[in-house]
Amino acid sequence: MKPSKHENVHKLSLAGLLISLGIVFGDIGTSPLYVFKAVFQRGIIDRELVIGSLSCVFWTLTLQTTIKYVWITLNADNKGEGGILSLYSLVRKKAKWLIIPAIIGASALLADGMITPAITISSAIEGIAIHNPTVPTVPIVVLIISLLFLIQRFGTSIVGRVFGPLMMIWFTTIATLGAMYIHHSPEVLIALNPYYAIKTIVNHPQALVLIGAIFLCTTGAEALYSDMGHCGKKNIRISWIFVKIALFLNYLGQGAWLLEHQGNALGDKNPFYAIMPDGFILYGITIATIAAVIASQAMISGSYTLISEAVRLNIWPKVTIRYPSDQKGQLYVPSINLILYLGCMLVIAVFKESSKMDAAYGLAINLTFLMTTFLMCYFLLRLHINKIWIVIFGVFYSVIELGFLFGNLSKIHHGGWLTLLLAAALFTAMFSWYGARKIKNRFVKFNDIREYFPIISELSEDKSVPQFASHLVYLTSANNKNEIESKIIYSIINKKPKRADVYWLVHVDVMDHPHTRDYVVDQLIPNKLIRIDFKLGFREEQRISLLFRKVVEDMVEKGEIDITSKYETLKKHKVTGDFNFVVLEKIISKTHDLKWSERLILEIYKLLKRCSLSEEKGFGLDSSFVTLERVPLNIPNTTEVKLTRRNG
Repeated sequence: MKPSKHENVHKLSLAGLLISLGIVFGDIGTSPLYVFKAVFQRGIIDRELVIGSLSCVFWTLTLQTTIKYVWITLNADNKGEGGILSLYSLVRKKAKWLIIPAIIGASALLADGMITPAITISSAIEGIAIHNPTVPTVPIVVLIISLLFLIQRFGTSIVGRVFGPLMMIWFTTIATLGAMYIHHSPEVLIALNPYYAIKTIVNHPQALVLIGAIFLCTTGAEALYSDMGHCGKKNIRISWIFVKIALFLNYLGQGAWLLEHQGNALGDKNPFYAIMPDGFILYGITIATIAAVIASQAMISGSYTLISEAVRLNIWPKVTIRYPSDQKGQLYVPSINLILYLGCMLVIAVFKESSKMDAAYGLAINLTFLMTTFLMCYFLLRLHINKIWIVIFGVFYSVIELGFLFGNLSKIHHGGWLTLLLAAALFTAMFSWYGARKIKNRFVKFNDIREYFPIISELSEDKSVPQFASHLVYLTSANNKNEIESKIIYSIINKKPKRADVYWLVHVDVMDHPHTRDYVVDQLIPNKLIRIDFKLGFREEQRISLLFRKVVEDMVEKGEIDITSKYETLKKHKVTGDFNFVVLEKIISKTHDLKWSERLILEIYKLLKRCSLSEEKGFGLDSSFVTLERVPLNIPNTTEVKLTRRNG
């Protein structure tokens, strides 16, 4: 059997390895631009701190990136897809409250998407100050980021083809520069010994600040997992060997330069640019800027994918999602593009320099790391791995990541507050949207639809009732095919009876697998009442109108249904009957019986609802064939009303 396109993408190949370099490692690959600048920006260059910091960087990349993400987390493969929401989809049946760590991780990852372009591009452009200190870099950074967000609407498939070769040049360049400088102070090689990392963390007077700065070397590890669907785990694992060697060679070169300047303050210098020959600086700034743009593009694209998943999982309002090219996975979310852009501009306006942005940078992704560790423990339980190993994994990485978290929290007053503010705002939006749906579902009542079979059959043939449509379609949330919302029955029978030749019930199940596209048809009343259950993956676009039409066409082709209009004139000319979707917008009419926290969630939900797509657009329905009905979920009981009747 011929392999699918999906399988070919994930197959180990030279092309796959090159794609991995361009898509997966952009964020972590640009970390040498700012890590040592963050470590030494507020103090004197000290030998023990240089060796200790190098050791911390090496073992952070080994324990956090290599072992946790490349070896272990990539095994949480949801039909080829990765990322914290894909991981949540694999374990969500274990416990309902696992949605909380999933939302925390997703909101922190989006906050990181606002900070990554600002810090990486700023770090690259600030290299101009080496020879031209009077040149203002902030306007240049703002211009590049503005152009980057502007081109998103046109799709980035053409640009994406050159990402791999350009990142290959980047990693080769930084590896060569680092390797060429190591001979200036060969003793940096002793940093491979973990003793120096432990000694520095234990003895350094500002250990928490140091840990927070060191953490910046691994911030792209979560993006590595999120982008697994683009090139496959095998390509990521093999290409990571090259990437890690290139990164650490560059760190060693920077360390050698730092040892040469012991006793001095770093000031405005950046060790990354300092190890470059003078004639190479312009090229270095150019390739660093390109790498920073690629890293930013990867984060932006990842944010679009994250939001599209969140919409399917009902933890984000339904928003417009566009597909600017035919390339698989290529999408554009205008609202998120604007949010990320405004977030980037806010970060630049508040901090201006990359050296001040690092305080805000690590905290967001640190929270995502912790949530991934938590969800991974449940995933390992699902694989029936010995609980002792799961406990060891959970405790070991929780201790490491909590240590990093305390280090990042120590930088709150320097800028970490902005990260928490951005992540908290995103978490509030996600949790409120999810919570409001849960609250509304409590008021939804279901009836046994079989009790209404006789009246629906008779209503379909009752000529005394004006025909509403030839085919009447309702979207139902009932998982059981024998149940129906009482509001749908009320709409068909009680609220101005609606006669139709055929009644259709459409139900959508969001599956744990990313790219499922299945459906089931049940003829509840043959040729009178038909239910279609769509089984769609959490990364599939819910174009219900198009999918429904395809199912009906297949049924007609197989002779399972006749959709010819029953009006005599139209029937004679074999004209297809009309279809009308009825969308019930469920509203809560009174809230005084709810808890204060639930009332607050519903108020936030109302605000978000104004910015989201309408029900019909959210499900991809053609608005010209849609009837929208607003129905109250909680009608006040008349027993609560006290009236006194008097004689006239």
